[in-house]
Amino acid sequence: MPARTSLSLPEDVRKRLQVLDGDGLSDEDHVKEKLRLVQDFLHLDAQDQLTNLEEKMKSSEISKEDYITKVKALLVKELNLENGSHVDGVEQNGKTNGFTNGSHKHEDGVDVTMDVQEEEEAIKSPTGPKGKGGRRSKANSDTKSKESPASTRVTRNSGKQPTILSMFSKVCVYHSYFLPDTFLFTSFNTFFRQYLDDTDLKFFQGDPDNALDEPEMLTDERLSLFDSNEDGFESYDDLPQHKITNFSVYDKRGHLCPFDTGLIEKNVELYFSCVVKPIYDDNPCLDGGVPAKKLGPINSWWITGFDGGEKALIGFTTAFADYILMQPSEEYAPIFALMQEKIYMSKIVVEFLQKNPDATYEDLLNKIETTVPPAGLNFNCFTEDTLLRHAQFVVEQVESYDEAGDSDEQPIIVTPCMRDLIKLAGVTLGKRRQAIRHPTKIEKDSKGPTKATTTKLVYQIFDTFFSDQIEQNDKESGVKRQRCGVCEVCQSPDCGKCVACKDMIKFGGSGKSKQACKQRRCPNLAVKEAEDDENVEEEDVPVEKTKKVSHAKRKKQTQCKLTWIGEPVKTEGKKQYYRKVSLNDEVLEVGDCVSVSSEDPSIPLYLARITSLWEDGSGKMFHAHWFLRGIHTVLGESSDPLELMLVDECEDMLLNYVQDKVNVTYKAPSNNWFMEGGMDVDIKVIEDDGKSFFYQFWYDTEFARFEMPPKTSQPEDCKFKFCGSCARIKEREEQEIPRAFEPLESEDKDSKALYALACFKGEQFRVGDGVYLPPESFNFSVKPSSPVKRSHRKEDVDEDLYPEYYRKSSDYIKGSNLDAPEPFRVGRIKEIFYHRRSNGKPDMSEVKLRLYKFYRPENTHKGVKASYHADINQLYWSDEEVTVSMTEVLGRCQVEYGEDLNESVQEYSSGGPDRFYFLEAYNAKSKSFEDPPNHARSAVHKGKGKGKGKGNGKKKMPVFKEVKFLSKYRTLDVFSGCGGLSEGFHQAGISETLWAIEMWEPAAQAFRLNNPGTTVFTEDCNILLKLVMSGEKTNSLGQKLPQKGDVEMLCGGPPCQGFSGMNRFNSRTYSKFKNSLVVSYLSYCDYYRPKFFLLENVRNFVSFKNSMVLKLTLRCLVRMGYQCTFGVLQAGQYGVAQTRRRAIILAAAPGEKLPRYPEPLHVFAPRACSLSVVVDDKKYISNVTRGNGGIYRTITVRDTMSDLPEIRNGAAALEISYNGEPQSWFQRQIRGTQYQPILRDHICKDMSALVEARMRHIPLAPGSDWRDLPNIEVRLKDSTMTKKLRYTHSDKKNGRSSTGALRGVCTCAEGKPCDPADRQFNTLIPWCLPHTGNRHNHWAGLYGRLEWDGFFSTTVTNPEPMGKQGRVLHAEQHRVVSVRECARSQGFPDTYRFFGNILDKHRQVGNAVPPPLSRAIGMEIKKCVIERMKEEQASENKYILERTKDTTT
Repeated sequence: MPARTSLSLPEDVRKRLQVLDGDGLSDEDHVKEKLRLVQDFLHLDAQDQLTNLEEKMKSSEISKEDYITKVKALLVKELNLENGSHVDGVEQNGKTNGFTNGSHKHEDGVDVTMDVQEEEEAIKSPTGPKGKGGRRSKANSDTKSKESPASTRVTRNSGKQPTILSMFSKVCVYHSYFLPDTFLFTSFNTFFRQYLDDTDLKFFQGDPDNALDEPEMLTDERLSLFDSNEDGFESYDDLPQHKITNFSVYDKRGHLCPFDTGLIEKNVELYFSCVVKPIYDDNPCLDGGVPAKKLGPINSWWITGFDGGEKALIGFTTAFADYILMQPSEEYAPIFALMQEKIYMSKIVVEFLQKNPDATYEDLLNKIETTVPPAGLNFNCFTEDTLLRHAQFVVEQVESYDEAGDSDEQPIIVTPCMRDLIKLAGVTLGKRRQAIRHPTKIEKDSKGPTKATTTKLVYQIFDTFFSDQIEQNDKESGVKRQRCGVCEVCQSPDCGKCVACKDMIKFGGSGKSKQACKQRRCPNLAVKEAEDDENVEEEDVPVEKTKKVSHAKRKKQTQCKLTWIGEPVKTEGKKQYYRKVSLNDEVLEVGDCVSVSSEDPSIPLYLARITSLWEDGSGKMFHAHWFLRGIHTVLGESSDPLELMLVDECEDMLLNYVQDKVNVTYKAPSNNWFMEGGMDVDIKVIEDDGKSFFYQFWYDTEFARFEMPPKTSQPEDCKFKFCGSCARIKEREEQEIPRAFEPLESEDKDSKALYALACFKGEQFRVGDGVYLPPESFNFSVKPSSPVKRSHRKEDVDEDLYPEYYRKSSDYIKGSNLDAPEPFRVGRIKEIFYHRRSNGKPDMSEVKLRLYKFYRPENTHKGVKASYHADINQLYWSDEEVTVSMTEVLGRCQVEYGEDLNESVQEYSSGGPDRFYFLEAYNAKSKSFEDPPNHARSAVHKGKGKGKGKGNGKKKMPVFKEVKFLSKYRTLDVFSGCGGLSEGFHQAGISETLWAIEMWEPAAQAFRLNNPGTTVFTEDCNILLKLVMSGEKTNSLGQKLPQKGDVEMLCGGPPCQGFSGMNRFNSRTYSKFKNSLVVSYLSYCDYYRPKFFLLENVRNFVSFKNSMVLKLTLRCLVRMGYQCTFGVLQAGQYGVAQTRRRAIILAAAPGEKLPRYPEPLHVFAPRACSLSVVVDDKKYISNVTRGNGGIYRTITVRDTMSDLPEIRNGAAALEISYNGEPQSWFQRQIRGTQYQPILRDHICKDMSALVEARMRHIPLAPGSDWRDLPNIEVRLKDSTMTKKLRYTHSDKKNGRSSTGALRGVCTCAEGKPCDPADRQFNTLIPWCLPHTGNRHNHWAGLYGRLEWDGFFSTTVTNPEPMGKQGRVLHAEQHRVVSVRECARSQGFPDTYRFFGNILDKHRQVGNAVPPPLSRAIGMEIKKCVIERMKEEQASENKYILERTKDTTT
């Protein structure tokens, strides 16, 4: 048998085996560590033996002790072969030497070590006697230096650190890792769990020969503090202070290690060597210093704040002195740099959030990435990885900062930015370690908004409402502050020193405040409360239109004396109508208002107007036209208790239900209404005498619309029985029934009665007209191609290479259009008819239409690809016919043959949305395109000037003239940003923005670039309003201020995050709301009294504070006299490839018509179209009648940006060439009609080397994101290497992979508290995502690619792969989306300019209102203006006609 070859161990493994020599680990520990080091180099037969032993132990054939003994013997045998030596640490007699406990990679990636034997001794006797010069117990001796400004220090076993018992249990836990099925863990130290194969293990290089011990050093004359009497140390009350430079910190075994990762708190002895200098010496050089060795052990470390605002002063305390750190040694510098990095990072975060409480996570990243670290700190720049690496420490600093704040200040921990960081990094709240103490309070940014300037009316509404509300809330909230009971903060005792504690009875206080100790404010609950308030529950599917529910009024009859007054005025059948009746001696007549009691005494009296009085077989009756109290509208409790609304609800009732007569007056707007804004008015409209009420508006209960009372003409012959509610309800019902008019001569078509005209829903339809129908109305001869399936299945994936792919359990892809419905079918009316009955008469129960079908490009055999290049309104004629019911028709459109137009197709198409054209006919049988037949062309000519010969065409012509010459409204855009809202209004031709207000300079400059004629104020809107209200004509820069009467339209989107994270109103949050920009904006409306008002905001605006923000906004508008409504719109339905839901409040002045919300133009993904709003348990929907349908197909990412040239990560050329023609209809529109050779702002953020590598490894398949990343090592562009992510824990929720591999990266996966030691960095798969993925929907979409056939997530102000909207990677290129791509996703024309650096431009784009959305709203406003002008013209013509008649007679 040949001799066995010796083991070939690498040099580093041999060295590490030597390091294990002489340690006092147990046999189990020795075996585990040694096996981990050499198992990959063992002979095959030895590996087989190991496997066999493992299986035997699992099946209980051998005990654990036998298993360890046999493994140990096997290793001795194998290692003795290695070069015939015993470098393996085995002595000649076979007795194993000790193994060191190794080293451990702590949370900051720095090496630390620990002697477990010494640790166990420390645990057994933590307060055992130490020799002179050893550490002193903090419990028995006060070693805190009064000269040190540090107010808290991290000390051994002090404060909220783990107890001895808990540390002992941790040691036991670590020892339990030695089960064979967890042998994956054996690569790291049993206590600190650092991987032994880490190449970064560093040792202290030793002290110079002249270095002194601590006591000897302290008496050195160069420090001039003590003489040689050592006893003098004990006689000083305060410890001396020195500075140290060229320092290194290490453990007992000489491993360099950090001091800020909890080692000191766990009683690990850390020492430091350095050069000591006097306290007054600020020079970090070695001259004049005393070399010192093995100072310590360190009892505590502390931070005193910032020296000049840049560097933190960090110090150590030993038993003998305090030491302030200056400059580390060269070998210790990388470790110390991480410490400085996280301290400086904390300073940035705290100061940034104190000045910008509404900042998002992306805003914070922007701040961090653009901050240049101060000179002298050993790092060049900050990245997102830096922030996530230090997230725990940073959040602890924020908690400490909040603790020091006033109890009525909103804590920084609940800001949107911190909540996102906590979620992403998996931070444990309520864990205290070390606080940076800021020596001075951070000054607030002077650029922030000032106290709100309000008009008297707005102020009074808020003040009156809240004075009652706050009192009630304060009573309710006088309970003890709740806690989660889990975190360290909750479990710690009351401090006894803060204001709250001093009020407690146990500390001698009154006990009135019932507030928790300030030191024990639970951050977990504060964050949860803020989260709950913002996460408004919304359905994932579109809401079906709710049926109007008439709430039956349960009324109570009264005992009363009833007698008719006068004779009946008319008799109809058994009904005798009267004008007056006597009720308990009080006269009631038609037109009077009465109250009716409810069966439920808690419900206020019902109020109604008597519209008729009669007697029949049922008794003495009246017809009640009900009023609605304000509290039963969307205004709820914010409404004026005396204000009523007209509603279309009425019923017949017995007169003995009437309780009393009441006075209801109509409050008409004054003739001088437009100039009354901002005046001192009494909030009370009328005095409350218990019987008097008023109304201003008619209210639509389904859509929450407050409108001017409708003018319903009252027939002369039935004044005594006319009900406006009945008339309007009847009119609406009539419109819902299709009717045919103008019969045609039948030509041998006996089965059909043909007509030339049909009416349905207030619209007229003629033969030759185009109509919309639902997609299910008819199908095409060509079958549509099935949607694209996902490119690969889960079973095909190598789970060891792609360990996170298993998280992609759902087939739903964010941003996918697979569920998007088809656009409406389009047909042309060939015939309008009724079927004939057997008796030859037409069956008028159902109007039928015979239609020609039009094909859209995607309906032909060419499929979806054909629609990409074609115009969105292009159709193909076909001779295919279909018969449908008139009730299916959704609306009318215009379809023209392109060759017959008197203008270009582009000009024709730009005239309005409902305009289509065709150039060819499609033959489905031959799958060919042909010239349209003659009857297609001739029908078009017939259809031109619809209704020619009857004068209808002539009547319509002036309308188009009015549209062309409609004067544009003078507009003020407040919070204008770069001008998205104004741009859309300009495109609609309804407004001319003469003034804009934008505080942020880059956005204001962008607005100026695009609107050179606009006066842009870069000032606080409150200051400007104050100037105008005080009579000023110009501001400090000499810009002319708009005066009362100048502003005809007011639009804007006031930022409101300031109160979005607050769960309910109390005195503090009310104060914040009262000073919010929403209130300022309402005051602008009240002062200027524009004809139209628009407020745009995030979707949750309608839900903040149980919708109280919405209610008070509408309440102010109603009190001003504005007609108003609210709704939620999806921008994706108006022509952008982006989901963006926005709340829109519209208001119109008296005399104007209140606009309706625009019908959707494009179909869009149903999940993103949940637009209903629930207020006080009632669901409101906007007025759209077509649901989630649309007249055009959806716009995709491909439509949006496929024509843009390829660029790379960090592309910075501001102007480049297009390199090609536009490919899609959208691209043709966005580039504009004028030739533009230059493409601007196609620039993208330069992501860090690690982020770039991750982007490069995200596949191109639809739905790809971070879960598709491979777990490999890659070389970055900066020549460094990434690490593989290690899976070190079992995952209770997800189990193991198909190959049996672990899936957890932190102890929390096993249901235990997080351990900072588990953190990993510089990995291709970001450690934080699998760490917290289980509780955050697997972080679906982070590092997500856009899908060519899908849509963008809501365009954000800073595209970050791990931001709130992580789907920001280009569909094919390895980079984040560019500024121009984001601008296109918002619908900005390519000619639109942005200003500033790349992040400024991204922010301008992300904050804007998509111009196509505001254009659609602008078109609705325009419709209202034209309609009003037509009505005025009609009444003028009628007046002229009557005068003409008078003069002729």
